[in-house]
Order: sequence, then C-alpha cells, then structure tokens
Amino acid sequence: MQNENNNLYSEDLAPIPLSNRTWNTWNYAALWISMSLCIPTYMLASSLIEGGMSWSQAIFTIFLGNAIVLVPMILNGHAGAQYGIPFPVLARASFGTKGANVPALLRAIVACGWFGIQTWIGGSALFQMLKIWIPSLGQLPQIFPSSFGLETGPAITFLLFWFLNMYIVYLGVESIRKLLVFKAIFLPLAALALFFWALVAANGLGPILAQPAKFQTSSEFWAFFFPALTGMVGFWATLSLNIPDFTRYAKSQRAQIVGQAIGLPPSMTLFAFIGVAVTSATAIVYGSAIWDPLILAGKFENKILVSFAMIAVLISTLATNIAANIVSPANDFANLSPSKIDFKIGGYITGIIGILIFPWKLVADPSGYIFKWLVGYSGLLGPVGGIMIVDYFFIRHKNLSVNDLYTEGGVYSYSKGVNWAAMLALVLGILPNVAGFFVAIDVLPKGSVPTWLSNLYNYAWFVGFAVSGFVYWFLMRRKV
Repeated sequence: MQNENNNLYSEDLAPIPLSNRTWNTWNYAALWISMSLCIPTYMLASSLIEGGMSWSQAIFTIFLGNAIVLVPMILNGHAGAQYGIPFPVLARASFGTKGANVPALLRAIVACGWFGIQTWIGGSALFQMLKIWIPSLGQLPQIFPSSFGLETGPAITFLLFWFLNMYIVYLGVESIRKLLVFKAIFLPLAALALFFWALVAANGLGPILAQPAKFQTSSEFWAFFFPALTGMVGFWATLSLNIPDFTRYAKSQRAQIVGQAIGLPPSMTLFAFIGVAVTSATAIVYGSAIWDPLILAGKFENKILVSFAMIAVLISTLATNIAANIVSPANDFANLSPSKIDFKIGGYITGIIGILIFPWKLVADPSGYIFKWLVGYSGLLGPVGGIMIVDYFFIRHKNLSVNDLYTEGGVYSYSKGVNWAAMLALVLGILPNVAGFFVAIDVLPKGSVPTWLSNLYNYAWFVGFAVSGFVYWFLMRRKV
C-alpha cells in the first residue's frame, strides 16, 4: 500500500489484511482472562478495604469500574476491527499525522510505568522461589545506596525477569498470543486451587468477609467511593485507548465485542474476590491478614508447592506484562519514526524506561498506588479517549480513509501534521484535574485551592473524558 520511504508507514503499523485477522471471541476472552489474573488485580480490593469499605463494597466497586471502562474499550476497538489499524495510527485521524505522537507518548509513558511495576512483581516471585532452594540469595551484601530502597537479591531476580520479558519481545507478537492462551487455561486453575486451599485451611471464608464497612456516615462512603471508582476505571484506562492494537486482528466486530464483554468485568471481579477470600483465610491460619500472595506463598513449608505457586505468578505476570505493557508502547514509540523504530526496538525502549522509574518505590505505598498513580494517569488518558471516540463516532461516523492515515499531506495532516482542535481539547480536559493532583501528591497544601476544584480530581477520568470530548466536538462539528 505504501513505499518504504514513507515516514508514516512500517510493516508493524500497517493495516492487517482480512486474511490475517484470525482472533475470535475466545481469543479476546482469553486476552482479558489472562491480563486480569495478575498480582495487582489480586491485591486491588485490599486498598479499598483498608480505606474503609466492606468486602462486598470493594468487589462491587471493582466490577462497576470495569463495566464502565468496557464501554470505551469496545468503542475504540471498533476502528481496529473495522480497518485493521493500531492505536497510534487511529489517533492520527483526530490528532493529526504528527500530533498523534502526543497521545501515543502519553500512553507509552504510562505503560512503561506499568511494565516496571509488573516486572518488579515477577522478579519478586522469582526471588521468593529461588531463595527457598538457594538461601544465601537472601543474604547477599548490599551493593546499592540505601536511598535506592533496593536489596541485592531482589535486584538480581528483577533483572533476570526483565531479560525474560525482553526475550519474548525478541520472539515477536505471535509468541505473545500463544502465551496468553496458555495462561488463560493454566492461571484460573491455579487461582481456584488457592481459593479451595483457603476454604479448607480456614474452615470457611474467614473474618474479612464478616467485617462491616468502617464509614460512619454515607457522606464518608461517597467521598471514598468516587475516587476509588475512578481508580478502578484508571486500572485499564491505558488499554481502553490502545485496544485497537489487539482488535486489528479480529475476525469480526462481534468477536471483539462479545469476547471483551465476557472476559473483562467477570474475570477482574472474580479474581479480586479470590484475593479477598484467601486473605481473609490467612487472618485465621497465620493470625494476620496477608494481602500479598508472594508473602503468603513464602509461608508454605513445602518447597515444591511454593515453587509451583511462584511459577504461576511468573507466567501470570509475564503474559500480562507483555500484552498490556509492551505491545502498545512498542507501537507508540515506533510511531515516532516508523522507518527507524520497529516493534522490537520499541519494546526495548519500554524495558529501559521501565527500570528507570524505580518501580519498587511506586508500589511501596498502597494508597499512593490507587489515589496518585491510577487516578493521576487516568486524568491524562480520559481526555485522549474522549477525543478519539467523539472523532470516530460523532465527527466521522466510523468512516476513515486508511490511505490518508499513512500519507503526509493527506486529509489527516491538518496544519503541518497537527490538529490544534484536538490539542486544545486535550489541554482543557487535563486542566481541571491539575490542582487536585498537586494536592494529592503534596505539592500544594490542602486548603490552598478551592475545595470544589481539588475534588474534581476524584473524578479525573470522567471529567477529562467529558470536557475534552465536548470541546473537540464543538470545535470540529462543522469541519468534517
């Protein structure tokens, strides 16, 4: 379709021909089952329960957040399935052929953060397993400064797991699909085994499931619920943008719609519940609630059992990491210079940035994880989603010129490759959440900005999505 000298075209970003679109409903269900069954999902309810929710309120919040984010997931996935194009190419329709690099890089940097977090979790699982067989691994001399907050043994296994991720990138996209299918079969069995262990070991479901909410008034509950819900939406806000990276392989629209609907909300909710139930059982078995499954597995006395548990965690984390946090940023970085950066180089760039963000510090604070990390970046990605969905469905009515998406000077070039209407809408969607974010990360003291303004941050994704979507529609309604 395009020649190799085209700066907007590469084999990795090219439309997938109909003959190569092989993903069916089961593949998309497996994608979400695979990505949902990960350690952050298992621990997701813990922060909500620690914040004051009952287990049922926490599980409902998780389900509702995933049901909400499913909507933009399916809507953005439509263009991928219709035209076979990835996220950064679809973004060219609304942001321009060069302007698309802005949302692509916003998405990519967030993915690099997630990549680092998941790689740290996988490295921790590897450390727990190897330490059982090689006890001296936990007693290595300290080689990093104390300010790093990093011990030598976990650092080694972190890097080993990092290299394993990079090797999967080297093998290519098809290896990722096979890994996801394997995980979708293996991990549910491992999760159910852990659940039945909890039932037997605790002779029931334990005290956490009998624990009431800690909120004294309904206003206290709602004040916690809405930012928590925003955090749950933010959990997969990244994928709600780059889902075309996967739906471009769909056999049909029905495959991606039904597959995602039966795969995402149920699996996220079920696995979060298993996390609650198992943790509740640990309060009886070990005398205190253990939310971290890595610490729990380390308490088992049987070396084979611990190794099996850790291998399950490694497979889970590897599959989620590659699918959710490598495919998209690899394409996003490739979009910067398609003729020079391919999928593999983009993946390697993601891996390097993932180390530089110090992920072990990012996950150290559970409250910061939800209310700073998840809510914070949702305020960046919500506006992008609003603009892209309004552009595709309400401005262009699902009609795209695929050739122009790969052509300099085509209909999507706007002003020197940038659609300034989209840029303005993006900025205006982000602005309402800035003050609240600065308060949340303690840059601004509480009370230094009006309460109503700082409280907007509790709805960051929703506010950004609505403001940017409306502004973009208003600016573009007569231009196309």
